[in-house]
Amino acid sequence: MPGGSLSGLRKTSRPTVPLPAHGLRIRMLAASLNARDLSVMCGQFHALPSHPLIPLVDGCGEVVETGKKVSRFRPGDRVIPAYYPNWTDGTISAQKTAISFGAQVDGTLTTEMLGLEEAFVRAPAHLDASEAATLCCAGLTAWNALFVMGAARPGARVLLLGTGNVSLMALVLAKAAGLFVIITSSQDGRLQRASDLGADETVNYHLNPDWHDEVLRLTSGNGVDLVVEVGGERTLPHSLKATAFGGRVVVVGRLSGGDIAVSAGTLIGGGRSLNGLTAGSRTMLEDLVRFVEINRIRPIIDRSFAFENAADAYEHFVSERPFGKVSITIGS
Repeated sequence: MPGGSLSGLRKTSRPTVPLPAHGLRIRMLAASLNARDLSVMCGQFHALPSHPLIPLVDGCGEVVETGKKVSRFRPGDRVIPAYYPNWTDGTISAQKTAISFGAQVDGTLTTEMLGLEEAFVRAPAHLDASEAATLCCAGLTAWNALFVMGAARPGARVLLLGTGNVSLMALVLAKAAGLFVIITSSQDGRLQRASDLGADETVNYHLNPDWHDEVLRLTSGNGVDLVVEVGGERTLPHSLKATAFGGRVVVVGRLSGGDIAVSAGTLIGGGRSLNGLTAGSRTMLEDLVRFVEINRIRPIIDRSFAFENAADAYEHFVSERPFGKVSITIGS
């Protein structure tokens, strides 16, 4: 039940329903957790229903039945959901983003998922189900922040804040695209793991409270071309100071609070831009899937749990600060 905390997570069964003409019946193989799923669990997400809801937006499954007018998939295809089932392409709008899986409509933590074919994309062929089930939320958000809203080109200098799911996904995508990546953390151990994944430079913000100065030092005083900003209230002032003239800050999270005050002079005087985004369209997800396949990218999995132990997956996600995605294996 949305807003019922972890105690509201219940295993139940529902009767099988017929497929609409453009519908897919999908045998779910895996799902994975994101920070937004904790917000749903705590009732902090927008426009949550008052009735029981199947949670999670990340998932991967196999099509087992198609409606009579389905043309994009056939039984046996592996698919992943688009974050917003009504946002196929084009610019963002309130109508396109009114509904997301696992928040306003049933999500992926289920043995069988139903949805319209327009709301799914083909899963990358080289990934297993748990890996493919990481792309819909954190993967798509990272892709949009880097290459759509962020408009990063090869050689661009990118700053990633922290080693959460979006930042780690952005790291592997950015390095595959030839970007120069600086990443922050409060723990040297996590920074070393980020270096092992390809980060060019690292900054410990616990040891460097004015960490923007360190970013400027690492970029010969110029700053970075793009910041993928996940912190919000306490980190944004530093991010703007670390951004080069003409650079961009793309806000994808608010881990340190959402009351953000920005100096207009900082933006205007340096020609900097500040944008927010939420996940992305199905077309962006299809572009991400192609990029992941071409570059043989494998998302980072911290730990997997069985479907029967889904509550343990939530607890691990909340308390253990995982390095990579927490996945839930549903079928085989």
